[in-house]
Amino acid sequence: MKSNRVEIAARRKHARSRLTLLLFASISVSLVFDVFDFPARAQDPQDDEIVRVETDLVVLNVTATGAGGDYAHGLQRANFKVYEDGKEQEITNFSSEETPFAVALLLDVSGSMEGRVSMARSAAIRFLDGLRGEDTAAVYSFHRKVERVQDFSQSRDLSPLAYSLAAKGETALHDAIVQAATDLAGRPEKRRAIVVLSDGADTRSAASSDKALAAALNANATIYTVDMAERLPGAHNATPAAGVLREYANKSGGRFVPTPGGKALRDAFGEILEELSNQYTIGYRPTNRSEDGRWRSIEVKVDRPEVKARTRRGYRLTKKAKGVA
Repeated sequence: MKSNRVEIAARRKHARSRLTLLLFASISVSLVFDVFDFPARAQDPQDDEIVRVETDLVVLNVTATGAGGDYAHGLQRANFKVYEDGKEQEITNFSSEETPFAVALLLDVSGSMEGRVSMARSAAIRFLDGLRGEDTAAVYSFHRKVERVQDFSQSRDLSPLAYSLAAKGETALHDAIVQAATDLAGRPEKRRAIVVLSDGADTRSAASSDKALAAALNANATIYTVDMAERLPGAHNATPAAGVLREYANKSGGRFVPTPGGKALRDAFGEILEELSNQYTIGYRPTNRSEDGRWRSIEVKVDRPEVKARTRRGYRLTKKAKGVA
């Protein structure tokens, strides 16, 4: 019995020694991480909100209009000047308004669109009918997830899948724009656009509106938004969510349409298609080669006083990682 008690005591002593060693090792590892401050811990939480724009070539879709709002035709490269942060840039690429374009049409089919999905679908049909023969378009639906219901093609017939769409779930508006921009970035067309039909109330997206906008700018895509929010009788004020749709359009150089239906919507779609068919595409290589993560403002001017040029407001570069040449 005595030998058994001695053996048990020895085992307990050995167990306490092992526990002490494990605790010491754990504290030592913690101290190593604290002392050396590994990069993973020092990561800027905003890094994933900046989408890279290639510095080799910045492409702009430019809408030029006269004093009466009519499109200015026949302009040449020499008529335009491009400024980045106030400094003039050399235009290296230029094409006129006949250039084909690719469009991603986004249909909001979330629960908040109850009763207006059929209206959005009808609007999509009218939009596709108005495209030129050489233009391509894809159709996406989004609620809590994003689905491409029609691939990029020159077909003017809406996919049968679109007719089975019904309002359900939450709204992933920002994620839908990111997905469309990612797909457009791989298209051969230099002129690209995203047309959004939504009530603007995002409730689901993993991406922020800033990241979605950056993705569109990275893809050289102009965003056109149609506010499909339901209006109460006699109400004239826009919904708070409409501000998000307006910002997408304004910052990317597109257009915001505040009306959800009727003749005004048909006219608005006609105007968007006309604008896409009457743009100039301008490219330049920035003289500022630094990758400092700062926002760079863009301004386009025309050498005719009566002509105004509209394009995206700027872009942002990814910060260069420390220690990388």
